[in-house]
Amino acid sequence: MDETSRPLRVAIADDALLLREGIAKVLEGGGLEVVASVGTGEELVEVVREGGVDAAVLDIRMPPSYRDEGILALESLRASGSTIGVLLLSMYATPEYALRVMGAGSGTGYLLKERVSEPQTLVRAVETVASGGSVVDPEVVEQLVQRTRADDPLSRLTERERSVLELMAQGYSNGGIAQTLFLGLKTVETHVRSILQKLDLEESPEHHRRVLAVLTLLGAR
Repeated sequence: MDETSRPLRVAIADDALLLREGIAKVLEGGGLEVVASVGTGEELVEVVREGGVDAAVLDIRMPPSYRDEGILALESLRASGSTIGVLLLSMYATPEYALRVMGAGSGTGYLLKERVSEPQTLVRAVETVASGGSVVDPEVVEQLVQRTRADDPLSRLTERERSVLELMAQGYSNGGIAQTLFLGLKTVETHVRSILQKLDLEESPEHHRRVLAVLTLLGAR
């Protein structure tokens, strides 16, 4: 099997064994290959550094302090140059955590653990971060959208452009946005270009600009 046809290889980290097994079952049911299952962020980092991993799914709160070990693992991976997709899971919709996760750059995501019971959502999120995209849980997006500022750059967007941007934050591709909003693909592409222009995002690789647009939505700029 060549590199283009093999399944995505995923490593899982969570201190709860039953949850790890549940995540593995969902991912394998979606055609992904789980190559490692560990209980701490440090172990996950070691697994990734050994190679053979395309994406990682890990809890935010793990031993020893049960605070932000998952994010620390993400930051460690990025500091070492790793570009694998990393999806963080949390019991709580915590905007501050989401901003730290997205601040790590492209190929990152933040979902609530309850999405594990939504197989298609979880699998699509892993595939999105593995391809360099970004994903933010809809509940977190809703909280952050309400944190508007007086000089909010999002005020420049039309209602339709705002809807497109919110779906971008959830990891939808242009095709997925078109299908969800019942729009033509070219119409969505036009909206995306308009969003990037209105948010004053300079020319750069497409994934990078989309992440910057999402960060603007989250109030990180």
